[in-house]
Amino acid sequence: MDRDLSEEDSVESLSFEAESPLAPPTELLERLPSYEWLLHGGGQQIFFPPSEALVRPPEPTSWSSFLEHSRVPVVTEEVAREALLSFVNSKCCYGSAAADDLIIRELRRQTLCRYRLETFSESRISEWTFQPFTNHSVDGPQRGTSPRLWDIKVQVPPMFQEDTKKFQVPHSSLVKECHRCHGRGRYKCSGCHGSGTVRCLTCSGAKHKARQPRRCPMCSGSGRRRCSTCSGRGSKTCATCKGQRRLVHFLQLVVTWRNSLFEFVSDRQIHCPQELLGKAKGENLFRDENSAVYPIVDFPLREISLASQRGIAEHSASLASRARILQQRQTIELIPLTEVHYWYQGKTYVYYIYGTDHQVYVVDYPERYCCGCTIL
Repeated sequence: MDRDLSEEDSVESLSFEAESPLAPPTELLERLPSYEWLLHGGGQQIFFPPSEALVRPPEPTSWSSFLEHSRVPVVTEEVAREALLSFVNSKCCYGSAAADDLIIRELRRQTLCRYRLETFSESRISEWTFQPFTNHSVDGPQRGTSPRLWDIKVQVPPMFQEDTKKFQVPHSSLVKECHRCHGRGRYKCSGCHGSGTVRCLTCSGAKHKARQPRRCPMCSGSGRRRCSTCSGRGSKTCATCKGQRRLVHFLQLVVTWRNSLFEFVSDRQIHCPQELLGKAKGENLFRDENSAVYPIVDFPLREISLASQRGIAEHSASLASRARILQQRQTIELIPLTEVHYWYQGKTYVYYIYGTDHQVYVVDYPERYCCGCTIL
């Protein structure tokens, strides 16, 4: 609620709205010995996490047993035709005659491997903030020393689910006069410069309309109208302190949980877009989840082992100095891919069936009537 201006806080004595401070009050920093770096480093700081001990390396994996028990569905000519028909029927400008009458010449089946590494990490940032002081209890330095940010216990969300939460750092609060209104609760209106009135737009301050002797009906001949910005008061409630005149400054802990993803699909010189293969459903072959995973070694497809080494190294390098790794998960999936060569009306065409759910990618469909659809 707006406060009435006292005699000493008359409109004439008010100043215009000031800029926000670039740093918290110096006297507050001096009373927080755990955060003395803020005296020199500005208003935000990234805290480095404590180092964690690595888990014990896993036992060597027998990949032959994994490959023997894998079950990737085989695409037959009937399945290939049904998959194309389903795809064509989902497109408004594709005719189904070609899918019904085509002659399949060859099915080239292959299995791709998709390696995926997920790294779930937590980072902590401290920043200064403030809010209006409403005569509530203040948890300041007089109640104890503020804990360091990695000593503050917070509830971790489910693994691999990103989230951001903010917490007030204990014993870091201090009440100060509002910097914008200088403790007045209001500041001078910039629209009318504190007068409460502005020039009438109808008569441009002439008190009557052009070429008319009658006085202006909008301003009653005064040439001025009530300022709509401040409702004629000449001042506005301070938006920073909400008219409370004082602010409570405190340190805020910002905790961010992020899931970093590294993905690699083995390349067999195919023309199916990699982004589609990255989203394809596959048959799970291997899964390893721990607080830290180790690179895969001796996998039959060497490029998968190299991708695992590269992904883990990249995540470690990018996160080591700014976050704490909470959990890692690496998987290998088998993605079936069938290249279908078919004949229709004297020409040869090709399309691809990928994933365990038989998604279709068409290179050049012979019965396409417009260019409004994307061929995916």
